[in-house]
Amino acid sequence: MRSVGSMQLVLLVALTSTATGLHIPLEVEQPPAIITLTSGPIIALPFDKTITIRCEARGNPPPEYRWTKDGEEFVPPNITTDHTDGTFVLLDKHLVTFQGKYRCYASNKLGTAMTDEIELRVPSVPKFPKEVNVPIVVKEGEPITLECNPPEGVAPRQIYWMTLDLMHIDQDERVSMGADGNLYFSNALQKDSRKDYCCFVAFNKIRIIVQKTAMAVMVTNLKHGNESDDGGNSTEAPPARIPSMLLPSGVQTEKVLLMGENLQLECISQGYPTPTMSWIKMGDKLPLRTQFNNFGKLLSISSVDESDSGKYMCKAHNSEGEAVHYIDVIVEDRPKWVTGPPQGQLTVIGTDVHIKCSVSGKPTPDITWRRNGELFSDDPRSSSKRVLDDTVVLHNARAEDSAVYQCEASNRHGSVLANINIMVMNEAPRILTRDFQEYGVVVGRDIVMNCSVFGSPPPTISWARNETLEPIEGEQFLSPTGSLKITSAEKNDSGNYVCVASNREGKSSVIAVLDVKDPTKIAYPPQDMEIISGTTAQLMCQAEFDESLRGTFMFAWKKDGEEIPLEEHSRYFMNDGMLQIMSVNMSDQGIYTCIARTSLDEDNATALLTVLDVPDVPRNVVISEMGIPRNVQLAWIPGSDHNSSVIEFIVEYEESQWEPGRWKELQKVPGNQATATLALQGHLNYQFRVYAVNGVGPGPPSEPSERYRTPPAAPERNPENIKIQDHRPDQMDIGWEPLLPIEHNAPGLEYKVSYRKLGVEDVWKEHLVKRQSFVATNTSTFILYEIKIQSRNSHGWGPEPKVVTGYSGEDVPTAAPRDVAVEVINTTVLRVSWTPAPPATVRGHLGGYDVLWLRKRSWLNPDKILDERRSLSFPGKKNHTMVPGLIPFSEYRLTVNVFNKKGNGPNSDPVTFNTPEGVPEQVHILTASNAQKDSILLVWGPPLEKNGVLTGYLLQHHLINETTLEVVDSQETNITTPDTTQWQLQGLKEGRLYRFLLRACTQAGCGPPMAQESSTDNPAHLSPAPAVAPVQSMPALLNISSYVSDTFAKISWTARAEQQDSELYVAYMNNRDGNWLVSEAVNASRGFHVIDGLKAGTAYTVRLMAKRLLDNASIFEGVIQTRVKGAKSQRSKFSTEGWFIGTVCALAFLTLVTLMACFVQRKRGGKYAGTPPPTQRQDVFFMGKVKEKEDLHPDVESQGMNDDTFCEYSEEKPLKGSSLRSLAGDDALGDSVSRDSRDSPGDYTDSEGEFNEDGSFIGEYSARTRRGC
Repeated sequence: MRSVGSMQLVLLVALTSTATGLHIPLEVEQPPAIITLTSGPIIALPFDKTITIRCEARGNPPPEYRWTKDGEEFVPPNITTDHTDGTFVLLDKHLVTFQGKYRCYASNKLGTAMTDEIELRVPSVPKFPKEVNVPIVVKEGEPITLECNPPEGVAPRQIYWMTLDLMHIDQDERVSMGADGNLYFSNALQKDSRKDYCCFVAFNKIRIIVQKTAMAVMVTNLKHGNESDDGGNSTEAPPARIPSMLLPSGVQTEKVLLMGENLQLECISQGYPTPTMSWIKMGDKLPLRTQFNNFGKLLSISSVDESDSGKYMCKAHNSEGEAVHYIDVIVEDRPKWVTGPPQGQLTVIGTDVHIKCSVSGKPTPDITWRRNGELFSDDPRSSSKRVLDDTVVLHNARAEDSAVYQCEASNRHGSVLANINIMVMNEAPRILTRDFQEYGVVVGRDIVMNCSVFGSPPPTISWARNETLEPIEGEQFLSPTGSLKITSAEKNDSGNYVCVASNREGKSSVIAVLDVKDPTKIAYPPQDMEIISGTTAQLMCQAEFDESLRGTFMFAWKKDGEEIPLEEHSRYFMNDGMLQIMSVNMSDQGIYTCIARTSLDEDNATALLTVLDVPDVPRNVVISEMGIPRNVQLAWIPGSDHNSSVIEFIVEYEESQWEPGRWKELQKVPGNQATATLALQGHLNYQFRVYAVNGVGPGPPSEPSERYRTPPAAPERNPENIKIQDHRPDQMDIGWEPLLPIEHNAPGLEYKVSYRKLGVEDVWKEHLVKRQSFVATNTSTFILYEIKIQSRNSHGWGPEPKVVTGYSGEDVPTAAPRDVAVEVINTTVLRVSWTPAPPATVRGHLGGYDVLWLRKRSWLNPDKILDERRSLSFPGKKNHTMVPGLIPFSEYRLTVNVFNKKGNGPNSDPVTFNTPEGVPEQVHILTASNAQKDSILLVWGPPLEKNGVLTGYLLQHHLINETTLEVVDSQETNITTPDTTQWQLQGLKEGRLYRFLLRACTQAGCGPPMAQESSTDNPAHLSPAPAVAPVQSMPALLNISSYVSDTFAKISWTARAEQQDSELYVAYMNNRDGNWLVSEAVNASRGFHVIDGLKAGTAYTVRLMAKRLLDNASIFEGVIQTRVKGAKSQRSKFSTEGWFIGTVCALAFLTLVTLMACFVQRKRGGKYAGTPPPTQRQDVFFMGKVKEKEDLHPDVESQGMNDDTFCEYSEEKPLKGSSLRSLAGDDALGDSVSRDSRDSPGDYTDSEGEFNEDGSFIGEYSARTRRGC
């Protein structure tokens, strides 16, 4: 339990006859009490459609209402139906019939309450009566009074004196309007004569102005001898007159007013000369707040009190005498409560009740008592009820004395009325607060738990914690609610509290439930930010709050203290603590407050949003001259920088002669300056404007300045960027960048071109031109000249020009480099050196040197004359270089020449040299076949580029772990017979995978390897009863064919019915580098596969395999050749090579055997579709090779007659290829095809001529039949 001092017990005060007020909950029966009424008087204005008179009272039972009008019962015509009270509404029709004084009575079974009288006034429309005014004729010097007699109407009322043409009548000490509206003339003058004096009265509240009939005044002057003359213009002054009072009349008057009103005393006099007015208060000084108006004729004192009563005197004085008037001021007061109206009382039966009605007023108010609205007077015969002037005494009060007593005090200035509810009863405590009322409060805040109790006598209230039932003690203070206040609540204050109320009539209790919750706290307040106008600003705000208050939690935002409304189509968007402002503008700048709010508390945090925008328009752009020709100063007033400092001002100009309407930048000025000194061109009509630039960007430009015309002047500069070109050897083309039009400074601009040879005695040759170029003829070839160009206009020459130098026209060189020497670096690189040609023979700017070389022959075929030409250009002054890209074992011839931009000079004497032998390229093809359990046959073709005389081959074979693909063992074999094209490897391990690397060798060394993989045979797989199920090999596919382009190949086949769900792999190898690439698995039913990314003019070996390993389980193997578009095939002498003759013979034999087998198969009724045993597959491969050679070179005539080969093949459009994986020794992923292959389709034929076939192969298992198959 917390400390006693943290809780305060609030007890209900005892309500006895000495109580100052009566507060009875409405749940308890009680007499009526007026709570709403219309204060009088009510002025009905002409444009009021309705008049509402309100009367509402509270009571239990609910009161009933009745009205009186002028003391008589009145039934209101229109009782409101929106709530049950005594309010009624009068419509604008016939309002005048409802004029009078109303009183409302509210009654229930316990008494009647009544209101003050409510007066309704219905004024008529003000107007002046119709009248005929007789002209007023007075003599000069006599007083005049023009009466207005304004009609009554709704205040305020304003009176004006004007003429018919609405000109005000001038007022002064002589002529002035009184408070009564009359116009007073202290003395008449001739100028006062006129026929249209009009009095206007304005009623502003009802928006009406009325006008009185015009009055005429005629002032006559006096002749000598005191005779009047209406028509004369005598200037004689009026006779003097002693002052007397025009207003007020008599010697003494009385003025009565109420306390707090403004006192106005007025004295207006007549006399000639015009009197002056003065004021005094008899026996006292005038108060400091006294004011004098209307030329001293009106004395005003605001808010008078009793001290302002007394006798005042006004005195009019002129040179003839004086007049006085006395005014007795009496200050009275309407009735007022001295200490407030008497309060209702709740008391127990048998006590004395005193009701005192303390009022003040002047005259002394008369007091009238009523009980339940009926007159209640003293009855001397009753000792229990006495009315003693301002006090009512109820001795030994009984329950039936309960009623509403009225005290009304009145004098001639008004009245006051009080309803006093007197309740005499005995009642046990009744707790009006709901039992188990729940209260919520956040930690650290105060909470008040109510215990509203009614009882008579007043109950005693106590509080206790429900867990302990021990009373809560602490400081007690008076309150009518009996509440318990807990200050700075803590979590352990949560729980149930019991309120107990008791008096001598009984006891009652209720339970209050308190829940102390965690406070709401902004965890991440919004941050100050700067935002560019036109963009979207986001202010983020996150808060923590008690989870039980989630249903009432919300975010709200304020800007500069005003809550931001969420309206449709608004630029503001709020979502979960984020405030988003669309299209920010300068009006969005300010302090934003994030409010996290629950039903119990709230927290807030602020952030400053600064809006950045481009600067405002500069103003007041003014030009001023500086005394220097064509120099002016421009000044302006900067606009707002919109929170981003101005970086610079840009001054722009526009001139009306050359480019009217086009604005150009003239000068930049630092952002802290507002002036610029401008140097202008001559003979132009300028205007200027300025715009500012800040960090956001450029602002809008100012309004243009006034035009400023500059006088003409000589040019201020000469042409620049002089250039000399040489289109011909005997002339010099001179060009330059001309002056801009605005730089002409005057009419008649032209240029003087001067030139002469440099370094010799030569005179300047001069020419005047108007264009921007000049051609000097008959100049020497490539001679250095001096050139200068000067501008001139009608006002004179420009400054002395600068001299530039340049060469005249060039010509081709006349001499060749000498002493050309070569040094062979290696088989493909050469170093060349020479002595440069003499500079004089170059006859121009040296461009560089060309090195040209011709390959005459290859020493492998010395009888064949070649004509392979190449060249390289080397810019600048060089006397040696390196020549790459030579072919080994060849004879070359080389020359060098010099060149300039006009062309090449003659070639040097040729130099002949030889390149040494080099290492050969890869063998053309390498295949592994005829696999036995301990041997494999390797067959290859020699390299296409030997680069020397072959000396043999280097063969390496590696035993491969098929699981890890790592090399287990390696061996090397030197084959010293260069004509060897096959090799039977013995002593291999059965059923193992091998990788073979074969290199061709010359005296210079061995070339790059060609790789191949294969496995030795495993007899265990042929056992009739294997331990495990054997791997099922795929039966041979039908109609294997290909379509080959320059960069892709489409491999097609026909799958048998039993092969539709089988998978195969397509592998291919660039025959130059020996790296195999294998596709992902391809479903056999697809019928084709596209190999993409091939190199043009290159031979590839293609395999179709049932397994991914490159072993002997290939379904098919063949060679394809990609196309070379437009290339001529080279002659190949394969027919003269021994290896080729032997291979062709072997293939021919195998072809014969295969054809016999196919014939036998056809006799059985179908195509051959079986898979040959491993011992026969190599023979089938060689058959495919021979067939490929035939397909590469078809006979045009026989192709049409013997097209059986293409019986089941059709060309298809190319498709995209599959992903491939390298199976070279390093198992690298991706394409490893060499980009330097020199293979061509001609390498596979003996014939000459253009190779125009697609290089495709036809499936080795397709039967060759006649057309019509």
